[in-house]
Amino acid sequence: MPSVSPAAGRFAPSPSGDLHIGNLRTAVLAWLFAHASGRDFVIRMEDLDRVAPGSDRRQLTDLAALGLTWNEPIVYQSARLAEYRRIVDELIAADRTFECYCTRREILDAPSAPHSPQGAYPGTCRDLTRAERVERRASRPAAIRLRADVSTFTVHDTLHGEYTGDVDDFVLVRGDGTPAYNLAVVIDDATTGIDQVVRGDDLLSSAPRQSYLATLLHHQPPEYAHVPMVLNDKHVRLAKRDGAVTLEDLAEHGIDAAGALSMIAESLGLASPGEPVTMQTLAARFDPAALPREPWIFIPPK
Repeated sequence: MPSVSPAAGRFAPSPSGDLHIGNLRTAVLAWLFAHASGRDFVIRMEDLDRVAPGSDRRQLTDLAALGLTWNEPIVYQSARLAEYRRIVDELIAADRTFECYCTRREILDAPSAPHSPQGAYPGTCRDLTRAERVERRASRPAAIRLRADVSTFTVHDTLHGEYTGDVDDFVLVRGDGTPAYNLAVVIDDATTGIDQVVRGDDLLSSAPRQSYLATLLHHQPPEYAHVPMVLNDKHVRLAKRDGAVTLEDLAEHGIDAAGALSMIAESLGLASPGEPVTMQTLAARFDPAALPREPWIFIPPK
C-alpha cells in the first residue's frame, strides 16, 4: 500500500498509450487541486484492461517534464487483485450481489423500466432461481452485479454543485473475471488515502454509482471536481487521431514541455499567451472558483 497521508489527490491514467494534451491538462489540474488543499498527490496506473508496454514509463516521463511531482510508490491496479476479490467476496456473503448472464446487446434491447435511462440494467438476472443460474452458467460465464437498493444518488462536486445521477445494478466483476472500473476505483481511493478526485467531466455521471458503493463499504466518498474536457475543432473528445496532441507530437512542431505547459495554463486562465510558467507559478495563481467551465477547443499545430 502506498505511503500517503490521510488526505491525497490523484491522477489515474490507463497505460494504453501516450498521454495527450487533454490528459495532461487534467493531470495539471489534479495536481493544482491537491496542492491548493494541502494534500499529497498520487499516481495510479489503471492497468486492468489493454496495456501498451512501456506506456506507463512514458506517461510518467511526460508528467515529470511538465513539472508534476508525486508521492511514491506508483499504484498499479494489477497488483491489487486480491484486495478487489476480498471485498467482492464480502459483498457476495452479505447478499449484496447477483450473477448476471446478459450480454451488452441483450441489455440494450431489453424493455426499460419507466423513467430508467437508456442502457440501464433492467434487472433481468436479479431474481433468478438457483436452477436458472445453473442452466445459464452452462452456456455463459457470469458477471457479478451489485444489488443496489437505490435508483439515484447525490454527490457534491466543486465545479458542478449538487449532482444527482442514476444508480442501477452495475457490474462489479466482468464475465472474464476482471474487476470493473466502478469497483476498482472505489476500493483504490478508499484504501489508499484518496479523498479528492479530479477528472474529466465525462465521468461525472459515474460519480453517483461510485459514491453509493463507497457508502456501502463504509467509506466516506471523496470530494469531486469534474473538470471540462479538451475537444477537437469538431467539438469531439480529443484523441490521438487528431494529430499533434502528445508531447512527442508537439515537440516535432517546435513546442517543448514548457511550451505545452504554457498552452495548458493559458487555457485555464492562469497565464498570458506564450508566457513561460512553472507548476509553482500556477499553484500561486490557482483559484478553483475562477476556472473555465467550458471545454477547451484544442487546434493542433500544423
